[in-house]
Amino acid sequence: MSAVSTPLVSVRNLVKQYDGRKKLFGGAGFSLRAVDDVSFDIAPGETLGLVGESGSGKSTTGRVLLQLEPPTSGEVLFKGETISGLKSSRMKRFRREMQIVFQDPYSALDPRMTVGDFVAEPILVHESLSSAERRERAAGLFRLVGLDPSFMSRYPHEFSGGQRQRINIARAVALRPSFIVADEPITALDVSIQAQIINLFQDLQEEMGLAYLFVAHDLSMVRYLCHRVAVMLRGRIVEIAPAEALFEDARHPYTQALLTAIPVPDPRIERQRRHRPFDLSVHGPKPGQELREVGPNHFVLS
Repeated sequence: MSAVSTPLVSVRNLVKQYDGRKKLFGGAGFSLRAVDDVSFDIAPGETLGLVGESGSGKSTTGRVLLQLEPPTSGEVLFKGETISGLKSSRMKRFRREMQIVFQDPYSALDPRMTVGDFVAEPILVHESLSSAERRERAAGLFRLVGLDPSFMSRYPHEFSGGQRQRINIARAVALRPSFIVADEPITALDVSIQAQIINLFQDLQEEMGLAYLFVAHDLSMVRYLCHRVAVMLRGRIVEIAPAEALFEDARHPYTQALLTAIPVPDPRIERQRRHRPFDLSVHGPKPGQELREVGPNHFVLS
């Protein structure tokens, strides 16, 4: 299933399965498919939103896509080249162009490093520059994300949550990548700061031509930022469509339930709304189901 003609990233039948150990006294172990036969494409400069409830497999999909975790089966292609299963030495050249921004901005930082050294570290690994050149590049990155370069000698605990996330974004774009997985990058931030970070993502996309896989819970932000949206449930994509088409004409019952759960900031309207219940046993993903096209670039699992 493809919605773009010349994809930057292609995921084909991706599976990530976790097998648990056998229980004490010979009991059977367990097996969990966190990602189950997932396929999608992302075009250069496009933002694909990946939404769904906690535990649906969104973050795992992003980590496996970047080869931070090995896939159980399936294939990931970047600019037409297969990167699934590559060893670290062969993945190094792809790391320049594929980066990630994590959910918790503080835990992603190294508390023992100054933030200037943290941002400059990818440059140290991938480019042969002098210390002064790296520092100059890092200063430019600080300005790019809206921070004063004089902050570079400080440590992570001296910053607010929004500032820390800006530092993480500066590190992610240090090598001028073409693709970033944004793994719920605003969830841990105050509501007043979230819009600023979303605007920063948009500005960087326009300036650098970035493509994003944007993992999120906040559907209103997804509608604002993303070109297309994929909805995950139990490790499967149940619906994928252009953002406006999905929000105006959702076809899968789970997507419809998610949309009716979005609160309306008017108590009079909210009291009158009818929330659509969702029965997982009836409408959940079943073996043999495939994504079928129901409109222009609009696919539903059926």
